[in-house]
Amino acid sequence: MKCLFRIAGFSGVVIATPALAASEPFFSLNNTHSVELFAFLLFVGVLIYLKVPQMVTKMLDARAEGIEADLNEARALREEAQRVLASYERKQKEVAEHAAEIVEHAKAEAAAAAEQAKADLKDSIARRLQAAEDQITSAEAAAIREVRDSAITVAIGAAREVLARSMTAKDSGALIDSAIADVGEKLN
Repeated sequence: MKCLFRIAGFSGVVIATPALAASEPFFSLNNTHSVELFAFLLFVGVLIYLKVPQMVTKMLDARAEGIEADLNEARALREEAQRVLASYERKQKEVAEHAAEIVEHAKAEAAAAAEQAKADLKDSIARRLQAAEDQITSAEAAAIREVRDSAITVAIGAAREVLARSMTAKDSGALIDSAIADVGEKLN
């Protein structure tokens, strides 16, 4: 390989050869590169002899299988969680529908109970009004009877006085005989 360089005004062509890079032979113990190469090859040989690459491969394969098993388990758990979630969502929907039915049924029952209560209240008011009217009618009849009885009593008393003043003993006997005859006729 040719290399051109210029140093302080010197120009020339220099050809690089391995002989110029190292003054000693390449496979010498004094050459650090060869020692490093030999140590590296010895290290790789020991690793291959001890089957380290196969162990590392087995470990990596085991780790990959473990990760794959974890992923499969995670997928299975996710699918199970989705099934459980879907199940709970269905149950929640069913419960919500059932609750709505219960609310509608309760509203219908409440409306029916309110209508029945209104009807019962109307009937109760009608019965109480009728009972009050009956009591008023009864009280009026009782008051009329009392007034009539009082009027009769007063009229009888007044008639007695008038008759007692205007009637003589003879008229009184004739009146008694006439009353006895009337009672006898009515009893027969």
